[in-house]
Amino acid sequence: MDRIPDFLQRHPKWSALLLGLASATGFQPLHLWPLGLAAIATFVWLAFRQESAKRVFLLGWLFGVAHFTLTNNWIATAFTYQAEMPAALGWAAVPLLSLYLAVWPALAVLGAFLIARGRGLPAFSLALGGFWIAAEWLRSWVFTGYAWGPFSLMLLGDWERPGLALALPWLGTYALSGLAVALCGLLAWMVATRRWLPLGVSLVAVLAAMLVPSRPAEEGFLPVTLVQPNLRQEELDDPSKFEEQFQRIAKLSVPQRQVSRRLVLWPESGVPDYLRDGYPLRYYIQMTAGADPVFARQRIGETIGEGGLLLTGAVDLEIGEVDGRRRAVGAYNAVTPIDPQGNLGQRYAKAHLVPYGEYLPMRALLEPLGLSRLVAGSIDFIPGPGPQTIDFGPHGKAGMQICYEIVFSGEVADRSDRPDYIFNPSNDGWFGAWGPPQHLAQARLRAIEEGLPVLRSTTTGISAIIDARGVVRDHIGRAQADRIDTLVPPAAAPTLFARLGHWLSLVWGIVLLGASLVASRRARRYEMRHT
Repeated sequence: MDRIPDFLQRHPKWSALLLGLASATGFQPLHLWPLGLAAIATFVWLAFRQESAKRVFLLGWLFGVAHFTLTNNWIATAFTYQAEMPAALGWAAVPLLSLYLAVWPALAVLGAFLIARGRGLPAFSLALGGFWIAAEWLRSWVFTGYAWGPFSLMLLGDWERPGLALALPWLGTYALSGLAVALCGLLAWMVATRRWLPLGVSLVAVLAAMLVPSRPAEEGFLPVTLVQPNLRQEELDDPSKFEEQFQRIAKLSVPQRQVSRRLVLWPESGVPDYLRDGYPLRYYIQMTAGADPVFARQRIGETIGEGGLLLTGAVDLEIGEVDGRRRAVGAYNAVTPIDPQGNLGQRYAKAHLVPYGEYLPMRALLEPLGLSRLVAGSIDFIPGPGPQTIDFGPHGKAGMQICYEIVFSGEVADRSDRPDYIFNPSNDGWFGAWGPPQHLAQARLRAIEEGLPVLRSTTTGISAIIDARGVVRDHIGRAQADRIDTLVPPAAAPTLFARLGHWLSLVWGIVLLGASLVASRRARRYEMRHT
């Protein structure tokens, strides 16, 4: 046990690739978290044994390429739901994206090597944890950011148990990732030095934390009907299906009993109509309600019933004058409130847009090459201002995060005006078998670290009511048309992370780097005494 296997010694590059793949199995939907953590521990050990900065950077990059390719395999499925580009391009897009994403773990490993080279595996592991926090944080915003798949995702328990993610209120997602990497390295050190007792105690503690049951649910405060209409992606943009789609979602939304107030939640892409007035007539004529947005709003209001408030995903247009003609020059992926009289409230516009999904970067350069957006249409979406809290009076104060926005730690709630809940409408029909479970898991991370319930309404699943401890209180599985009638879970008190945001995570990174320096000095004194 004091040597890594011969294969790891003789084939470090292949080993890094295999360990990257194994670590991705720790994520949902497989959620083989013991295997994922073991793979990370072995990789930390492998990286520590390298003798040059160039080699350790390469191994970190290869590990990241394999890890992110398997984690993000769902992106390839999205290419099968558009006709502008070859579907096979998706299988090239995933590894190409991973070539970039892998730079961040490679930089983290390189930083640890430069700080703790030759100072023992504990010092290296702690330094790697500190740099890993910085790497995940930078990955979340550099080049608009891609925060999908933080390593802390594998520390989330099953739907009824928060697992080690219960530490998120005091750490934040990226700090928990860094601590997980550091812990894995320390476990590898215990194996290498045959410290069986502390190893056994540590493994039992991790297992116990992952399996600790959640406390009983607290009573909710607001009746809610959450709808999943099962609008399949291949029919979503077909005008001949719009009326049938509306009838399906409307049937699932009618009141089942008389209440004084009720919140109704429809998913992203829940309304095919343009609901706002003032667009040129040609934009209305192919919609469900024809050329009359007033009628479209009124029949939605009648569906919701007295005392109801609907929050639904919808598309709004930005109209401008181009060559003397009024036309759409942009669009907003929005959440629109509608009351029983068909009146529209203050909209929320998605801020974190998906590159190549909702807008085409460098359009003037890439469009002539045949590249296009995955979402139907030729105009780009316009980003909104960021987290907002909208007060709906008896229907509570709502924070909103549309689809992919929910994966951005620390950016889902207005810290100056804390909401009662976060509404997360989504269209997960793009994302195959792996994307929806990972998306739900990341929504649970946001609930825990912010101490806020998250309400997810999706087109095809997985829709869920998530309480402030990240427990899935109710859900609708994939490819089902159904509704959930329940009460919105109460918010918890503002967490430390909700107050401090990423500053808290970065402080933990500094703590780990400081601990690494302490471990390095102890290792240096030990060497001096024994030479």
